[in-house]
Amino acid sequence: QVQLVESGGGLVQSGGSLRLSCAASGGTFNIYTVGWFRQAPGKEREFVAASRWRGGTTNYADSMKGRFAITRDGAKKTVFLQMNNLKPEETAAYYCAADPFLDVYYYADKYDYWGQGTHLTVSS
Repeated sequence: QVQLVESGGGLVQSGGSLRLSCAASGGTFNIYTVGWFRQAPGKEREFVAASRWRGGTTNYADSMKGRFAITRDGAKKTVFLQMNNLKPEETAAYYCAADPFLDVYYYADKYDYWGQGTHLTVSS
C-alpha cells in the first residue's frame, strides 16, 4: 500500500509557473502509475497528466500538452508536475493518485490511492 503527499501549491499570477510534488511512501514505486487530477469548486475532478508504470510513458489532457510536464524520480519516490503558462481557470485543488500496474490512466475511479490535495490559485 502506498501513501501519497502533495506539495507545492500556492498563488501564482496568470502566465506564471509552478511545480507540484507528489511524494510516495510504502509500496514498490516503479509498479505504480501516478496520475495528477484537479477539481475546481462545483466541477468534476478532471485528468491532468499521468506517469505510467509501463515504460515510463507520460500522458496529458489535451489542454495541458506543451505547457505541463510530468516527471518521475524513482530514487526519491516522487512525481513532479511542472506547470507553465498557467491560466486563472486552472485554479483548483490538485491531487495525485496511484495504482499498481494501471494502464487505464485517464479515469479517476481506477486509482485506489490518493493524496490529500494541494491548492493552486492563479490570479488574473
